[in-house]
Amino acid sequence: MPKRETSLGIPGDGRCLFRSVVHGASLRAGKPSPNETSERELADELRAKVTDEFIKRRADTEWFVEGDFDTYVTQMRLPHIWGGEPELLMSSHVLQVPITVHMLDKKTNCLKTIAEYGQEYGNENPIRVLYHGYGHYDALQNQFGNLHSKMKSRW
Repeated sequence: MPKRETSLGIPGDGRCLFRSVVHGASLRAGKPSPNETSERELADELRAKVTDEFIKRRADTEWFVEGDFDTYVTQMRLPHIWGGEPELLMSSHVLQVPITVHMLDKKTNCLKTIAEYGQEYGNENPIRVLYHGYGHYDALQNQFGNLHSKMKSRW
């Protein structure tokens, strides 16, 4: 039987990338989905750790952020600033898990993988997020797959 995918309707409040990742991390750890308040708090906590990771890895990351690095990191600490590819990469390092980004192929109505981060942490049971193509990320839940694995982080 093919695996069915469900997007979970993450709010578009500037935290959607971080909410999607923490939601996926909870599912991956076999925990129940966080409630709205907990998800927002965990997303803000992850955002803070991600920006700290940028600073820790400055020599390796400064070249791929847009504009001035210090300004970028300062802005990224704000809860309404959208995250993107750099934040997904840093999230994989913070959580020490693989993250796979999918997008809906409108021609085939199927999901396609558009990016993978954190492959050095393995490739089994990645956190899976859906990118809608206009700045919004959503969590993906596999309805039939195994979502349990060991985590090295709080999630």
